Amino acid sequence: MTKQIIYTENAPKAIGCYSQAIKVVRTVYLSGQIALDPNTMQMVEGVEKQIHQVFKNIQAVTIASGGSFVDFVKLTIYLTDMNNFSLVNKIMLEYFSEPCPARAVIGVNELPKGALIEIEGILVLSN
Repeated sequence: MTKQIIYTENAPKAIGCYSQAIKVVRTVYLSGQIALDPNTMQMVEGVEKQIHQVFKNIQAVTIASGGSFVDFVKLTIYLTDMNNFSLVNKIMLEYFSEPCPARAVIGVNELPKGALIEIEGILVLSN
């Protein structure tokens, strides 16, 4: 098995000992992304901006892997406030088309750097 490390400067650098993503054959495993601005490595302010930033970060890593949002098969979303569930759904549809990937949304007590949302995912590249 050959693992390819995926890295892009268009997404935040890892803040721990992990890769942005790992590609094995046609499957890409994305590490969780929080709402860090990749240029400043600072958290964006406000829940709506954080949700958008996380999707932009995921998109950057996805593109670096050779994929697109249509290649996602599974997302796991972590929220510190489940009252933001419907807002996540609304914003997610700005980035994904039907049929959306399989998904889980999990309420958590806290996330790294005080983030309000974190998303990880798996995609299977079509080519």
